[in-house]
Amino acid sequence: MAPPLKRRPGFSRRAQYGLFISYVVAVGGAVIAVVLLLLSTFNPPAFAAVRGTFSELVTPVASGMDWVRRTVSGVPGGISGYFGVRGENAKLRAELEANRTLMERARTVTHENRRLRGLLKLRDRVANPVVAARLVFATGSSTRRFATLNAGTWQGVRVGQPVRGPNGLIGRIVEASPNTARVLLILDPESSVPVRRVSDGLPAIAAGRGDGLIDIRSAGSAQTQFEPGDAFVTSGAGGLYPPNIAVAQVRARSRDIAEATPFASPDSLDFALVQQVFFPEASTVRAPEAAPR
Repeated sequence: MAPPLKRRPGFSRRAQYGLFISYVVAVGGAVIAVVLLLLSTFNPPAFAAVRGTFSELVTPVASGMDWVRRTVSGVPGGISGYFGVRGENAKLRAELEANRTLMERARTVTHENRRLRGLLKLRDRVANPVVAARLVFATGSSTRRFATLNAGTWQGVRVGQPVRGPNGLIGRIVEASPNTARVLLILDPESSVPVRRVSDGLPAIAAGRGDGLIDIRSAGSAQTQFEPGDAFVTSGAGGLYPPNIAVAQVRARSRDIAEATPFASPDSLDFALVQQVFFPEASTVRAPEAAPR
């Protein structure tokens, strides 16, 4: 018996349904992308609210996946560390003996500085920590460099607060929702941090490049020579970042503008510390009460 003429061989109804659903998903995704693009262009505050909502929904899943990834990736390191602990212990003992004299000199200088500061009655302003939060996401494949913290306004995080890691400065808060916050990294082209050279206090500006490196630009009009190994820390100028936080180190000799490597890499960090603004705005500082008449 001959097969019907209208039947298409090799194409089942299940395959037709699958193809139809894939078309619907593709068209729906394109429509959503267009709507979000128009919203970010013509109404940035509404787009920020939508992005904050998606962050609230995605952050718990990202935290779980990040924990699984770090657990699995840490297995080889744990095995190699177990077998190499004896050699590492001997190396650390040698370094301790070599640095013993330097530590004694540092203690002497610290004690003398403390005594002199007490005589002069100097007081330092300290940027108090707000919260320690986990970095659950950091962009590493685009020119815009952002990170996401799993702490928000409910934990005291506010826009403008600096974020640092154990090795140095990471960035500042640019958006905050109830349980998440968006961090503008110092690697982003829109980031600009006032810094100074550790060796002589030379003022400069650290600007992100978007490729994982930082440009150090001299803040003076005269030509400045940068040498390999020059370390730069925050200067405290501008009132946002506290002073003396490590930022970057120069890679090669240059004049006026030098290429530098950041001390803190957000791609390898688990936790970050959010701090208060070094000099808060006048509206956030409580005015002293009037003296009684």
